[in-house]
Amino acid sequence: MLWSKLFRERWGNDQAAFYAPNPLDSRSWKDVYETQDRGDRVGLGLKIIREGGDYFLVHQGHIQRYLGSRRKRKVMKDCRPSSSKPELTAEEDTLNAEEPCRGILDKILFFLGDLEAASADAKRGRVL
Repeated sequence: MLWSKLFRERWGNDQAAFYAPNPLDSRSWKDVYETQDRGDRVGLGLKIIREGGDYFLVHQGHIQRYLGSRRKRKVMKDCRPSSSKPELTAEEDTLNAEEPCRGILDKILFFLGDLEAASADAKRGRVL
């Protein structure tokens, strides 16, 4: 009831009736509120957004895919291909499979997300 009330206060009864979650659906009023809020904040187009340290692909306020995180992880210092590494124990080999080095594509993706977040902030600052 809380999320329904907050939704009605922010967007009105007409929007609440239109976006009301279907009882057969697994979505709650909280999900509907978050989706509508995200759509208002970032727009309805396809965007890469950053929320905290996490990156998401968003379309029409719905998170389409989790892209990754900038949070610090245990990163291996040696990122050479496995064929050039000396023989590893089974435990070290398992660790290598679970903690791969962050690739250049991830860095580019996070840069684009940061750039989009910065440009959205700049656009918001210019609106009078």
